[in-house]
Amino acid sequence: MSTVIGVFSDISTAESAVRALRDKGFQDNEISILAKDSKKGQKTESRDMEMGSDSIADGTTWGGALGGAAGLLAGVGALAIPGIGPIVAAGPLAGVLSGAVTGGVAGGLIDLGIPEERGRQYEQNLKQGGILAVIETSDDKVNDASSILRQNGAKDVESHGGGKNNN
Repeated sequence: MSTVIGVFSDISTAESAVRALRDKGFQDNEISILAKDSKKGQKTESRDMEMGSDSIADGTTWGGALGGAAGLLAGVGALAIPGIGPIVAAGPLAGVLSGAVTGGVAGGLIDLGIPEERGRQYEQNLKQGGILAVIETSDDKVNDASSILRQNGAKDVESHGGGKNNN
């Protein structure tokens, strides 16, 4: 398994990437999206993104904020990450991060084969309002995932071998 990661500057491009990934055959259990839960610096259609809001947990508010991505992906939830604050995660990475809040986002990414220094950079991107797309997939689909992320406006797209890399 390998992990492909990229940073989007806005929700709509992240949503487009999720749709394109699904159209290409990527499954829900391969795609995760992380976004800082903040009204500042992000134009969203959401009116209520307060921590503890039921609408965050069930993804209805994120229909505007995380676009269709929240509706497309399972496991949407709000997490408080030390040093970052509240984030919303959709997809399988939400479960990984909920168990690793002390290690922050970088700690969760290490578990996916992303080197610590790169994980810290991605965590910084998230802190600054970027939206992370994390695709954990088989090695033969890495190029497709990378291309789709880039075609939809992701920056800093990289792939890393996972802990169970079979080459």
